[in-house]
Amino acid sequence: MIGCSAGPLATVLSLEQVSYHPATVPRPLLRQVSMAVRPGETAVVAGPSGAGKSTLLELVAGLIQPGRGRICWQGNPMDRRQRHRRCGLVFQFPERHFLGLTVRQELQLGQRRLTEERLGAVLTQVGLNHVPRQQPPERLSGGQQRRLALAVQLLRNPQVLLLDEPTAGLDWSVRDSLLTLLGQLRTGRVLLVVTHEPKLFAPLQPRCWRLQDGGLEPYQEEQPVTIKPA
Repeated sequence: MIGCSAGPLATVLSLEQVSYHPATVPRPLLRQVSMAVRPGETAVVAGPSGAGKSTLLELVAGLIQPGRGRICWQGNPMDRRQRHRRCGLVFQFPERHFLGLTVRQELQLGQRRLTEERLGAVLTQVGLNHVPRQQPPERLSGGQQRRLALAVQLLRNPQVLLLDEPTAGLDWSVRDSLLTLLGQLRTGRVLLVVTHEPKLFAPLQPRCWRLQDGGLEPYQEEQPVTIKPA
């Protein structure tokens, strides 16, 4: 297997010349996308709706396969199964993906050996330890639903945490508390966020890219970021 390029301090997650062109659209959604992120860093990819941000996360998470290019971990290319095992993806509207009838059931899905101690620890980690475990997920607030979706992924102990518009639809106070939580969760793992509001993530001092017309390019935080409305 051909390896991916890696420097002296190998980046944990790297994309090299990744392209994706579904047969149902006339032009590629992603064209020769390259980026690299180290553990403890927050990577923010900005772009308007329809730019391919969610597609980028789905590729990294192993839900779809790139037409060209490589997605690597510590310099080694990963197949879809390896990407799925290492990554935890939180969708833009996680409440649409909940399957459990209660908070407890939602956390237990796919976790046959989940102990009460582990369940309590992850709820405490995301700030939901005060929520009754028999509470239906649909009765949680928007911010609590995002936290529950994070808890579901944290039980898998992902090395890469992928977040699709995590602040969408939340008021300012809830956004601030969620950003504080994300700052804690990035310790020891890669945090990759896609958003059309990159300035909201400035407190995390992220490395930033802009995705537009299928191409990905870095930008400096001090430069103005113009995201055209969809």
